[in-house]
Amino acid sequence: MGARLFEDGFSVTLLDLTAPSEVREDVKALIALSQDGHDVCYRQVDVTNRARVDEVISEFEQDLFVVLANAGIVKSQPFLDISETYWNQHLDANLTGVFHTLQSAARIFVKNKRPGQIIITGSWVGRVPWPEIAAYSATKAAVEMLAKSAARELSGHNIRVNVIAPGIVNAGLAKHQLQTEPQYAARVAKVVPLKELQTAEQVADIASFLCSTSGDYFTGSTILADGGASLFQFD
Repeated sequence: MGARLFEDGFSVTLLDLTAPSEVREDVKALIALSQDGHDVCYRQVDVTNRARVDEVISEFEQDLFVVLANAGIVKSQPFLDISETYWNQHLDANLTGVFHTLQSAARIFVKNKRPGQIIITGSWVGRVPWPEIAAYSATKAAVEMLAKSAARELSGHNIRVNVIAPGIVNAGLAKHQLQTEPQYAARVAKVVPLKELQTAEQVADIASFLCSTSGDYFTGSTILADGGASLFQFD
């Protein structure tokens, strides 16, 4: 998403848990593209740490127009085996972390009397239960309602809040699961009617749309783009 928004003319700040010296090569390549007043920079942030989220968002408050809440975790676990620690880890990263980001950004927009947009990454499994990821699915369902609630209250400040709900993306968390969890990979092979996994670029296209004038009338919306995965019913 960062690369696409940079192409669209935005200056981009990437936030992640990873130490700056350990970021992926594609992130390093994106940072190296800074030019003509359009910058790409990186900050190490744990979204479960509210003080750190506030600190970094405040650092860029004069140039804040769009915030994407994209952090999250997922790991398969049968429902009966879910521990309280596992459950809380998912809530902290996938729901509370989104709340921290959303509220912190919204307060900056309101403080500066500036319109803004907040985009949250949801998931198709926020609506359709996928086996053995109950905690993840619950958090993704929750962020949809969080976005709707925030959109309703923030609309008077000209702040829009939307959710992108991708399908099975061949990148990030899903790609890691495909590589490390054989049972997950076996299920994935059955569920996408379009027969191809989603690309990160296809998800970024939706973010680009929402950030363009074509997306001006969207708020409180969830854009489901899952290649038909949510049509599948498990036996």
